[in-house]
Amino acid sequence: MAGEINIDALTTIISLLKDMDAELQKRTLLAVATFLDIPLRENGNSNYNTIAEPSSTSNKNEISFSENRSISPKEFLRDKSPKTDIERIVCLAYYLTHYRDTNYFKTIDLSTLNTEAAQPKLSNPTVAVDNATRSGYLVQAIKGSKQISAMGEIFVQALPDREAAKASIANMKIKRRTIKKSPAKSQPSKQTDSE
Repeated sequence: MAGEINIDALTTIISLLKDMDAELQKRTLLAVATFLDIPLRENGNSNYNTIAEPSSTSNKNEISFSENRSISPKEFLRDKSPKTDIERIVCLAYYLTHYRDTNYFKTIDLSTLNTEAAQPKLSNPTVAVDNATRSGYLVQAIKGSKQISAMGEIFVQALPDREAAKASIANMKIKRRTIKKSPAKSQPSKQTDSE
């Protein structure tokens, strides 16, 4: 169906491509499109082909990956209107990644950007980052840094429509495995020979 995406496939593709340099990412995506016989059109601004747009009218709720990158952090957060510290942390992480080309960041980077965006001070930034990580919006990166997850990106892209944001990540929630404790084996009691 038009406008739908396979979240599992998207997550897998992003995780495979994220550590590649931009040139290799482009060549890999072009090779995949060629292999799958996805129609391409020439893009006048680069040497690479781009995937042709579907001819149907675009859906209002469709996620846009080509957004204005010159917006200030203050305007970005005003437009996304995060309601909780976790939502604000994820929005700040998204901004660092897509507007400042900072894929890996520490808590201090998020706090500094929060101040630049003229947002209320986070009561405990470390706890907010830990909670965002536990919720699956951020993931561990290199040398103790964090990065935004695919689920976090999709969530922010759907904001400020909170219902659409929650619906878009419903199938991506981390399913934690529970470890069943085996019942303790009873040791046979040693009997003493008192006869």
